[in-house]
Amino acid sequence: MGKTVRRQRLVRGRHRVGCGTLEAVQPGLAAGGWQSNTAVLERLNRSRRQHGAAVGRRVTTRCTGDDGLQQPLAWYHGYYNFCLPHASVRQPLPQPLPPNGTGSAKPWRPWTPALAAGLTEQVGTLREVLRYRVPPWPQPQTV
Repeated sequence: MGKTVRRQRLVRGRHRVGCGTLEAVQPGLAAGGWQSNTAVLERLNRSRRQHGAAVGRRVTTRCTGDDGLQQPLAWYHGYYNFCLPHASVRQPLPQPLPPNGTGSAKPWRPWTPALAAGLTEQVGTLREVLRYRVPPWPQPQTV
């Protein structure tokens, strides 16, 4: 969505679609009860900037090329999907767990996007994600 802002107020918004046409996307969104909105993308961009200094807007460690951006983003995607529990996919416990000390009972099981997709069976730790051996991909042939 393109935005026109005047005096820090949104004056006009233009819908843009990166793949396909707006007319082709609207029925799919309407079927799920959704509208074209940039809030999800803006939230994702904010999360990326908070977790990776190289992606930030005004930082001294800003990356200078593709190589400097790919590695922090790959680390962030692993952490975000395998280690960081999300409230939007959390699972209710059949019986709330009692607290270890003072406080209230825990009614939710922490759940990550990887758990929700069936890729893992537990919330991962950062150590597990960093030690995971990724199979090699085909390397480009140089001539």
